[in-house]
Amino acid sequence: MAQEIRLGVLDQIPIRDGGTAGDAISETFELAETTDRLGYSRYWLAEHHNAGSLACSSPEILIPQVAARTSTIRVGSGGVMLPHYSSLKVAENFRTITTQFPGRIDLGVGRAPGSDGRTARALVHGPGALGIDHFPEQLLDLYGWLADDLPHDHQYRDVRASPPNAPMPELWLLGSSHYGGHVAAELGWSHCFAHFISPEGGEQVVRKYRERFQPSPVSPEPRASLGVSVTVAETDEEAEQLCWSRWCWRIKGNRGARGGIPSVEEALNFPYSQPELDYIGYMQNRSIHGSPSRVREKLESLAKTYDVDEFIALTITYDFAARIRSYELLADVFDLPAARLSQAAVD
Repeated sequence: MAQEIRLGVLDQIPIRDGGTAGDAISETFELAETTDRLGYSRYWLAEHHNAGSLACSSPEILIPQVAARTSTIRVGSGGVMLPHYSSLKVAENFRTITTQFPGRIDLGVGRAPGSDGRTARALVHGPGALGIDHFPEQLLDLYGWLADDLPHDHQYRDVRASPPNAPMPELWLLGSSHYGGHVAAELGWSHCFAHFISPEGGEQVVRKYRERFQPSPVSPEPRASLGVSVTVAETDEEAEQLCWSRWCWRIKGNRGARGGIPSVEEALNFPYSQPELDYIGYMQNRSIHGSPSRVREKLESLAKTYDVDEFIALTITYDFAARIRSYELLADVFDLPAARLSQAAVD
């Protein structure tokens, strides 16, 4: 029997060229409602700062908005960039959210800045902020305040996170290197490897995570997923055309431009240098795009290689209808239960 694949969503809330952040957030709500109906497992909101083309600086604000508009899909962060913040404040944000939506909230945490270095410095919580080397300590504090289980000798043992008696969110550590997998295994957290950021060496990261995993109150056994860039269309050619908007956007960002996601037409006619075309070739190899059957074949191969049964799919297109259609086609080709019911109703 074939392995059952679960599908989640990673939303960076892209702003199209000529569009507004308000448009992008409205599209997030529509995409969340659609993927909820289609049977996706979870909907994660990213965190990026000083990005003129992404409206995802505050996932903790949008998570309850998305959860209120959906019914069964898990909703969470992909992720909160913890080095910017106090562990206590993050715990209180998510205790407040889980109180409203018990059993449906994920707290994905990362240590990447989600920004440039200068912006990262502007985000730290005041003079004397903890350095990135304190990240594991922050994770332990975060769990302690979420679970009301700080060590007896902790300096803030008597500080209680509010509101009281809040359910625990599902805890995930996000990463694109060996470090994230190592810390997730040591703490006993679930781990999502960001294949779309840096696929090199990812197989070994996930394997080592499983081998070194220490059971914990958070998770009794290892659980890994893969964050992937996915664009699905009716044909391979159409899917590749749609991807050019994202590839061009990355090139323009490397040049220092702050505009939104460009149209396919602009992307195809953009004056790329040869090194930029080489970089696009590299991104093409990382991207999973094509017709439904081709994408399913690629993801099933990755599922076996990485030993995962869940993908968190990031899809960025200029045209929102094409983005919605990509998630619909993906749900259909993997025969998600809700997608089957939806198709039966249409037939």
